[in-house]
Amino acid sequence: MAMIKLAGVEKTLGGQPVLCGVDLTIPAGKLTTIIGGSGEGKSVLLKHIIGLLQPDRGEVWVDGIEISRLRGKALNEVRKRFAMLFQGAALFDSLTVFENVAFPLREKLRLPETEVVGRVEEKLAQVGLAGMGHKYPAELSGGMKKRAGLARALVMEPEIILFDEPTTGLDPLMAKTIHDLIVAMHRAFGFTAVMVSHEIPEIFSISDWVAMLKDGKIVAMAPSADFQRTTDPAVLEFIAVGGMVTLKP
Repeated sequence: MAMIKLAGVEKTLGGQPVLCGVDLTIPAGKLTTIIGGSGEGKSVLLKHIIGLLQPDRGEVWVDGIEISRLRGKALNEVRKRFAMLFQGAALFDSLTVFENVAFPLREKLRLPETEVVGRVEEKLAQVGLAGMGHKYPAELSGGMKKRAGLARALVMEPEIILFDEPTTGLDPLMAKTIHDLIVAMHRAFGFTAVMVSHEIPEIFSISDWVAMLKDGKIVAMAPSADFQRTTDPAVLEFIAVGGMVTLKP
């Protein structure tokens, strides 16, 4: 069943066409990764999915609701179903890790403080940051910041989480650790996950589905194992440049 569907989505920014008729279906409860070259519009695509940008043409559907023309309260109601992990984790420097994770709870829900504390500590423990809530972002390593960002994304128990290059700036070992953590959280909570990533070939082992954005369109989408068997020259070239020398027979 589709959780998210884009139909004929077009977007021009600064006079340059970025999305040129994107057709994309994201299955519910799966981890779908979108790959593509730098500047192809992957992050712009994510912003359309969450309603931060509206298409010039086309439609964006979230669980049967067409959101591209929604505004105000109606759009905010749909956004409540989302969380997003940004490239740099987007933590507030002036807040502790605990306060960063608690921020969406306090902003959007009126919960007793005991429940806020319980939910925040639970999420910090789940991402391997138990006992670290008192620290500030400046005191954290790059990997720990990503973990804190993931805890904040999880704390509202969203149905959909968007991951925008979640391992940018990390060494290969830490990148694998973050990928493994995302997969573990996805399996534990069953949310629909959409990830933008350049980590080839690693993403093939963690994704249920893979889609490739090129020249403003989705040029290929398939289950991860099938995607690696593609005969499309553009896709083959991208995979090879990304580090995958041989494909599965």
